[in-house]
Amino acid sequence: MGTDDADTVTPEACPTASGIPMLGLGTWQNDDPDQCAESVRTALEAGYRHIDTAQGYDNETAVGEGIARADVDREEVFLATKIWISNLDSDDVLETARESIDRLGVDYLDLLYVHWPARTYDPEETFAAFSELYEEGLIEHVGVSNFVPEQLAEAVDICDAPILANQVEVHPLLPQSEIRAACQNHDVEVVAYSPLARGAVFDQPEIQDVADKHDVSEAQVSLAWLREKGVTAIPKATGEDHIQDNWASLSLELDRADVEAIDGIDETDRTVDPDFAPWN
Repeated sequence: MGTDDADTVTPEACPTASGIPMLGLGTWQNDDPDQCAESVRTALEAGYRHIDTAQGYDNETAVGEGIARADVDREEVFLATKIWISNLDSDDVLETARESIDRLGVDYLDLLYVHWPARTYDPEETFAAFSELYEEGLIEHVGVSNFVPEQLAEAVDICDAPILANQVEVHPLLPQSEIRAACQNHDVEVVAYSPLARGAVFDQPEIQDVADKHDVSEAQVSLAWLREKGVTAIPKATGEDHIQDNWASLSLELDRADVEAIDGIDETDRTVDPDFAPWN
């Protein structure tokens, strides 16, 4: 199975978790405006229905342009962005969320995340503002990102609106078993950023063996492994070939031996680790 198989995978074939399409397009570091817009348009017209961005990526305008260019209705797109760590005071959340909505050229967001529990983050104040946006109908769902289990439990307890998802780095070299278990306990979905470990998964013999067995790419194997774990993946891709190849992962079904082989990888690689991360 190669990238041509992406043509046979319809949007309806993409599984969903609590309404989130389980394969989306990530846009982190996609900061060339035209390239970003075209990658979003290409992904949507290939079948993707989940687009992820953030204030900190400085590309919300381009993402919105890509959505506008695509021959896909806005209502069919699950659109997520994130409030940056300098904007988590109550007034700043309310103001900058509206600015994000304006830059994206939409009337509402499907999901708005706290990007990191850092700097101006105050659980009571931050989630009071998120709940206000939820009550106003400007956001359909509240999310958190990079929250460790204790912070997730606190957020679930404090926020008046349900917490839909926790977006964290997850891939075969960082399976995040503890965080995934905590999310399951709180009925919170896991969304994986950097699901290919910035390409590090491609060099793993276990993943290469599974890819050879199924005649697919290592990227497809890693994305299918995440899906087997109930994790939503949002790989970044800019070129049409990579966008199509990732989409074709939806046709790949791993067997138990495949999953066990990947689970047995004895290597850890965290690719995103700023000094303000809660695990530091």
